[in-house]
Amino acid sequence: MKLNEIRDNPGATKARMRVGRGIGSGKGKTAGRGVKGQKSRTGVSIKGFEGGQMPLHRRLPKRGFVNIFAKDFNIVSLGRVQQAIDAGKLDPKATIDAAALKAAGVIRRVKDGVRLLSDGELKVAATFDIAGASRTAIAAVEKAGGTVTIKGEAVAEA
Repeated sequence: MKLNEIRDNPGATKARMRVGRGIGSGKGKTAGRGVKGQKSRTGVSIKGFEGGQMPLHRRLPKRGFVNIFAKDFNIVSLGRVQQAIDAGKLDPKATIDAAALKAAGVIRRVKDGVRLLSDGELKVAATFDIAGASRTAIAAVEKAGGTVTIKGEAVAEA
């Protein structure tokens, strides 16, 4: 067998139906769309339209609440910070803040600040100047000999 002899098994593929090619083809004239009306035309978009009746998605009540003042923090784990330090991208002697994490490629963009979580382990003493941190993350940084400074109005919570 050669590469140019490779074929699908007989009946494995089916040729597409060419519509609108004469009434003798079986799919001519209206091309399987039925007769007249909006749906027989091109460019129709009537998803969710129920003939003038109030659509289901508008009959159901709205739920929930979106806080427009909520802060959107970058979540960074201790393990990820340690990984960047091991790779030589972060200097543990310098203060680690949002700008340093962005420069190291740990976070893609600075949002409303960085929140540090305790997933992973920190092996070196590092100074953090960030917007928020969990209690366990602060404890882990202090255990490694570092400090965490929380700036702004973000409160350290578990």
